[in-house]
Amino acid sequence: MKPTTLTNKDARKFPFVDCNYQASSLENLTGRCTKLSNSFRDISRDYFDTEENKDFLSNAAIFFALIASALIPIAASASEMIHLVRALPSF
Repeated sequence: MKPTTLTNKDARKFPFVDCNYQASSLENLTGRCTKLSNSFRDISRDYFDTEENKDFLSNAAIFFALIASALIPIAASASEMIHLVRALPSF
């Protein structure tokens, strides 16, 4: 239940908030809502069997696009650093 606010249209102060509400009871909860698995391998196998197959290719395409877009400036800066080193006089 949300707290109720009492406001007066003529008042210029913040509304009064009545915080006398009852919290929900947590007495009957056991904390076991899902199927128990024996190992982390079972959890990951269930995930890859059901959820990951649907969008693996799109995630892989986005990942490789991000890697390619990051490699372009790195390669350009490496090329410019080589030109800078060649232009400096040798001692």
